[in-house]
Parts: sequence; structure tokens; C-alpha cells
Amino acid sequence: MKWKALAAGIMLGMAAAAQAVTADQVQTFTLPNGMKFIVLESSTIPNANMYTFWKVGSRNEAPGITGLSHFFEHMMFNGSRNYGPKMFDRTMEAKGGSNNAYTSTDLTVYQDWFPAASLETIFKLESDRIAHLTIDPKMVASERGVVLSERSTGLENSNMRVLREEINSVAYSAHPYSWSVIGNESDIKAWTQQDLETYFKTYYAPNNAVSVIVGDVKAAEVKQLATKYFGAIPKRPLPPAVRTVEPEQKGERRVFVAKESATSANLVVAYKIPAANNPDYYALEVLQSLLADGKTSRLYKALVERQLATQVGASSLDGFDPGLLYVSAVAAAKVEPAQLEKALLAALDEVVKNGVGAEELQKVKNQKLVNLYREQETINGKAQQLGNYEVFFGDYKKMFDAPAQYEKLTPADIQAVAAKYLKKSQRTVGVLAAKED
Repeated sequence: MKWKALAAGIMLGMAAAAQAVTADQVQTFTLPNGMKFIVLESSTIPNANMYTFWKVGSRNEAPGITGLSHFFEHMMFNGSRNYGPKMFDRTMEAKGGSNNAYTSTDLTVYQDWFPAASLETIFKLESDRIAHLTIDPKMVASERGVVLSERSTGLENSNMRVLREEINSVAYSAHPYSWSVIGNESDIKAWTQQDLETYFKTYYAPNNAVSVIVGDVKAAEVKQLATKYFGAIPKRPLPPAVRTVEPEQKGERRVFVAKESATSANLVVAYKIPAANNPDYYALEVLQSLLADGKTSRLYKALVERQLATQVGASSLDGFDPGLLYVSAVAAAKVEPAQLEKALLAALDEVVKNGVGAEELQKVKNQKLVNLYREQETINGKAQQLGNYEVFFGDYKKMFDAPAQYEKLTPADIQAVAAKYLKKSQRTVGVLAAKED
């Protein structure tokens, strides 16, 4: 019972630390052009943020134009009608702000952080690059080179990245999740000016975005500025839906990657799992943590403590379509890939056959709650969570249901999803090791 008591204490304590954000504190509005805004007033510090979630990622691409979503993450900082190249950053920095962005299989997200007094400047900057982005051929050529370098350097420096890219290409026979977010080298070199202009017009429409503003702001002012700066940007037809459905996998798939610089074997076993809005989402999240989070996890005990591996991990990405749960390990010295794989699969089979203990499960649920509330302690964490739930689950309000969804899980629920998804027929096994002589 001690773990349940601890869970109750965690929920109360962390909720207080996170200032007990509730759904009724969040305000929303949608402009006539379809752009949705989510606003949470939070005066803990005199700062604010603006996270804009564009529903475009590598899943929206096609052979020949892979990598365009990520490329626009670069181009969006390289000039618009009223702010020339590099002026986006310089103008924001002059007002005390900073920014970042990321691209995934499903989204491109732009993150702005700034003193609340600079809110109008941020709206000017963001709206100008949406309404009047400059796709200058010289800047395109420059950024094309940057992306090519980023791709080659990333593959050189990360064995796991190389392996996961190869696994994706094998695990998916039809769906666009099969190619990398950064794109294929030949496509990056071959995009045309027309490709770029068409892609931007198709996906950077206001009705294809959700903007989240959290901080020392007033919702009424946000709405006034949104109307002033974004309201005149025309609505466009929604982008074409991704129609490809990945066929059912009917047997184990395998891939071997030879890399001269590899000093230890890398192993990844990837299992097909459903889209983020599936009812099994929370049980799968807990299963993932049970397997590989921390020194008490199943894989750490089975592989690291037995000196078969130096690292273990488990990860997945929220997605609009069914994705992959990656279970990974890096072999210890002189441990053969086959030996490591056998031990890893045995640890997974143990969960499928015998389930997990109540205390073991409660400990992981407690940690999930800690992480959930800890993220909500910052305005940035609040914005990220609100946006994720809005785009992937269809409603930001479901964020507030997450604690109860975790807490109601039973050992039987975890064993059930393990049995349902950790199947040989649904897995792709990848090994990366040094080239053999």
C-alpha cells in the first residue's frame, strides 16, 4: 500500500507545484480563417511563449520530395517581406526573446520564448513569415547544403540513428513513416523551386495550425493581436489526407547494418503499435517505462546487470498513424549480437507470460505522474502538453484526464498490451555492428 500512498502524495504535491492548472483556466478561439489559438494565462513570471503546431511532417511527403517538411523548418528563419534573412532571430533577440523549432514524422513546431511585453513583436514576426515567406533561390541553395551536412554528420555520429533509419525502411512497406524526417540525400539535392512553393502553400495555411500561448498575457489581448496580424491571411483548402494504410505485417523482418566505426553491436527490436489516440496509449507508455526507465527496469536488470549490455532503452513517438515501439540495447564488450538479442527477447517474453507486479507497476505510475506534473511547472511544459493533446488526441482537455488514465491501469492491463503488441510477427529486428573481414 505504500506505493499507493506515495502516489496520492505525489498527485497532491506536484499538482500544487504546477499551480493546479485546470481545464477551465484554458481559453480558446478560432479565427475566421480557421487558425486556432489556445491561451493559458500564467503570471508566475513576466514571460510568455508561443508554440505553433503545424500539421505537416515527413508523413505528408512523397518519394522525390522527402525532407521538405524539415527543410521549411530552416527556411522559416531566412527572410519574409518585412524581415530579411536572419532578421527573425535578430529582431526577437533585441526584444529579449529566443526561439527554436523541430520537425517530426507528423508535425513541425515553432517555439518562441519572450518577455510578455514583447508579445506584439512576436505576432508581427510569426504572421509575416506565414503570409510572406521569401523562398529565395540563393537562400535555398545555402540551406540545402546545411541540411545535407546535417544529414551526413548525424548518420556518422549516431549508430542508433543509422540503425533506426534502416529499421523504418524495412518495418514499413508502404506508409511514409518508412523514410527519415531529414529526407533522402538524392531528394534533398533535387527539390525544385516549384516543389518548395507548392509545399509551402499547401501546408502553411492558417487552418492547418494550432498556436498555444502560455504566460503573463491576457487572452483578450492575444485575441486582438491574433485578429490583427493573422486574421487577413487567407484560409486554404485543407491539405490532402495521407491515404496510405500500412498493410498488416505477417512475419518478423530483419536488417543488418555494417559500420566500420562501430565498436559495439547495437540492437533494436521495433514492434508495431497503434496511433497516439488509441485507447491502449497509456498502458503502452507504462510498459515502455517498465522495460527501460532506470536501474530497476526489466531490461536494465536483465541486460546491464548481467553485463550483456552497457545501455538499454525503449521509445516511441506520438503519431497520427500506427507507429513503432523501439526497444534497444548496446552490447557490452565481447558480447555477440545473437546473445544480446536472445536475452532481450527473453525479458520481453517474461512480461508477456508472467506480467508485472502491483508494486512494480505503481512505482512506474508514480514516476509518470511526477513527470507529468513536473513538466507543467514551467510555461514551456504547459504549452507543449496542451499542443500535443490538441493535435494528437483531438482536444487539449484530454491532457487533464491523463493522471486518472495512468492511475486506473492494472497489472492485467500491462500484461494484455504486452501480449497484444510484443509479437514476433509484428517485430523488425535490427543489428548494427562493425564490418566483418
